[in-house]
Amino acid sequence: MAEVENGRANSRDSGALHPNGAAGCPEPIRQYGDPVLRARARAIRKINAGVRELSERMTDAMYAANGVGLAAPQIGEARRMVVIDVGSGVTTLINPRLVSSEGTAVDTEGCLSVRGLVGEVRRAESVRVRAVGLDGKEFTLEGEGLLARALQHELDHLDGVLFVDRAEAIRDSDDGAGEPEEQAHHPAQGSQ
Repeated sequence: MAEVENGRANSRDSGALHPNGAAGCPEPIRQYGDPVLRARARAIRKINAGVRELSERMTDAMYAANGVGLAAPQIGEARRMVVIDVGSGVTTLINPRLVSSEGTAVDTEGCLSVRGLVGEVRRAESVRVRAVGLDGKEFTLEGEGLLARALQHELDHLDGVLFVDRAEAIRDSDDGAGEPEEQAHHPAQGSQ
C-alpha cells in the first residue's frame, strides 16, 4: 500500500515508483492486470526457511518501493502473507484474518500494484487482525488510522481485491506514483 498526503502519493507509501524491480527494488512489484493479483492466495501450512525467506523478500521489496505494506501476491507469490510497517518496525502476518472492526472513514489510497492512480476508499477506522508470526505463534494486532487502513488494504490483496474495486472515486495521482490512499477514475472505467 502507498501512503497519500494531501491527495498525493507519499514516497514512503507509494511503491508504484518501481513496479518492475527498477531503481534498487529487489523484487518486481506485479502490476494491475497480472492474474496473480486477482487470485485468492493459498494458506501457509508450515513456517519454514522458505516462508522466512519470502518474508525477507517482501520486506525488502516494500522498503525499496517506499511502501507501508505489501502482500505476497504483489511479488507473484499466491500465499497468505503480508508485511506492514507504518513507522514502528516491520510486522509479518501469516494467514491473517480480520476478526473485528469499528467505525468507518473515507481516505485516499494508492497501491504499489496500481501505478499512477489513487482513490477514495471507505474502510473501518479500527480493526483487530489475528495472524501467525514467523515464530509460529498466533497473535492479535489491533490498529487504527493508517495501520487499520494498511491492514485492510493488504488483506484485500490476499483475496484478489484491489483498492480500485472498493474506491468511490479514482483519479490520476498528482506525482505519477499512484499507490497512496486513492481517489478518481476507475481503471475498469477506461482510465488504466
